[in-house]
Amino acid sequence: MTITHLVTHSGGFHADELLSSVVLTRLFPDAEIVRTRDKTMIAPAGEKIIYDVGGAYDAEAQIFDHHQRPGPMRSDDQPYSSFGLIWAHYGRAYLESMDVPADDIEAIHHKFDTKFVLPIDLLDNGAMEPSVAGPLSVLTLPSLLGSLKPVFDDASPTADDDAFMSALPIARSFVEAQIRNLAAKFRSRQIVDKAIADAGTSPILELPMGMPFRSALDDAEADHILFVVVPRGEDWTLGGIKLSGDTFDQRADLPASWAGLTDEALEAACGVKGAKFCHNARFIAVADSRDAIMEMAQIAVKEAQ
Repeated sequence: MTITHLVTHSGGFHADELLSSVVLTRLFPDAEIVRTRDKTMIAPAGEKIIYDVGGAYDAEAQIFDHHQRPGPMRSDDQPYSSFGLIWAHYGRAYLESMDVPADDIEAIHHKFDTKFVLPIDLLDNGAMEPSVAGPLSVLTLPSLLGSLKPVFDDASPTADDDAFMSALPIARSFVEAQIRNLAAKFRSRQIVDKAIADAGTSPILELPMGMPFRSALDDAEADHILFVVVPRGEDWTLGGIKLSGDTFDQRADLPASWAGLTDEALEAACGVKGAKFCHNARFIAVADSRDAIMEMAQIAVKEAQ
């Protein structure tokens, strides 16, 4: 049966039903979003998907609420919000609609669930405090999406619905960007794995273009690789490798004597003709040729070791 209505609750909105709507509106673009608490409208029917309202979780009846007690739980006893339920049942079809290769769908579905969906579920259920983000708590995605609600004294009778519909494309851009980036990481993996193999025991990894590489290094346990060389337009870059995504600390920094220098001053400091720039924080340097950047890389390795 054709889905004609996507039904969620009226009034103020949260990240979970907004992000659920991102998934469902892509899969059912002709369906109408209805925000209501009318009991007739939130009664299950074949042409409707009901989420974050209705007091039940029944995938066969296409109703995905989590506010009832007991609420739906993951296999590890962490709670679902409506977003987690929608992702569990419709996420794979969503990835397929975004042209994610079939062989990668299951892995990307799991990765997105772990990294993006689960935090939304936990916050929405009060199982995780916003304060875990510290001073950045106001900049988390749920907070930013919540800031798109109408102000308290907006007297328009359609203020909540208008704000919801305005927030939807913004939420969509975040979800789609995350999926595109995850898919890109999977595409890059074979390229990076080959580059690691080609590097052998060398502490320098050379890639044909900028791409995600650190997780492949971690999985390969290639701890001996200290720097990465990448072409960028007509120039070449030499970069450090962060210890993790949670820190700016690197396996090795570029030489302190290069920090903040450009052109002739950098050439004089490193002794390499064609050296163009080194960031003051010593995480990237630029040269005008592959030969020049590889020479700089060898110097950086020698000093680091």
